[in-house]
Amino acid sequence: RKSAGDARTRTKVWILPTLGDIEVTDLTAERIRKWQRDMAQAPARLRSKEGAQNVRETSDDADGPRRRRATANRVLTILKAALNYAFREGKASSDREWRRVEPFENVEAARVRYLTVQEAQRLLNAAQGQFRQLANAALQTGARYGELIKMRVEDFNPDVGTVAVRASKGGKPRHIVLTGEGQELFWQQAAGKPRDALLFTMDNGQPWQKSSQARPMAEACKNARITPAIGFHGLRHTWASLSAMNGVPLLVIAKNLGHTDTRMVEKHYGHLSPSYIADAIRAGAPKFGAVSESNLQTIGAAKW
Repeated sequence: RKSAGDARTRTKVWILPTLGDIEVTDLTAERIRKWQRDMAQAPARLRSKEGAQNVRETSDDADGPRRRRATANRVLTILKAALNYAFREGKASSDREWRRVEPFENVEAARVRYLTVQEAQRLLNAAQGQFRQLANAALQTGARYGELIKMRVEDFNPDVGTVAVRASKGGKPRHIVLTGEGQELFWQQAAGKPRDALLFTMDNGQPWQKSSQARPMAEACKNARITPAIGFHGLRHTWASLSAMNGVPLLVIAKNLGHTDTRMVEKHYGHLSPSYIADAIRAGAPKFGAVSESNLQTIGAAKW
């Protein structure tokens, strides 16, 4: 499973080089805390070949420190799981030291970047070639890039208006429900192709590869004047965010995205859903008449 592979990679990169040679009996809370702090302060790493340790250039991204502390928390969880296993198996006399080490607080509230409907329309207009259909499919389904590029004609069911994801990130298949607009897109992509043909291919007819979406996405953002630019995964966030704001129940959004429950959806999109609290405040909270009317007009978005 991908989660197991991720744990092995994080162990190899972050745990073994610093703590691998230390006896469990010598692993004090203070030593673990120092390792935790150092990891949170280290620059983000780039995906590299085996043995390489390339890092990103330091930037002024205000969200960078939060992301690095969140990463440190995930690696700490892996370390504690391994140490707890050693303790249960009698390889350590006490678990007191690592139980005293707490994860960083308030680091999981990532700000989700999504496009407005108008921005999404500009992006599609600016997208070139077959990438336009791929980006449109992401906006219509909320599916991941890796899921979209594996979809075949036989996965689209025009009778019920769904498209199947045979292998998702979580390992479980699912059926994504399409709107009428989404059904039209998938019907056009499937028309005239054999059942085992890919629904989405590059301009040369070849399959999309692991990172071949990055450049056309960046070009589309630039030409559409999307600032700051958004990555392809942001199209998944866009589908979920706009769905939540339009009142689609979070459980329904979770099912279409492939989550087993609503926890992740509530975390990232729950604040966008219409709520009793928001409705009550806007209807009954005091109004003071202290804001004068302006002759400024909003462009491309509704006035709140």
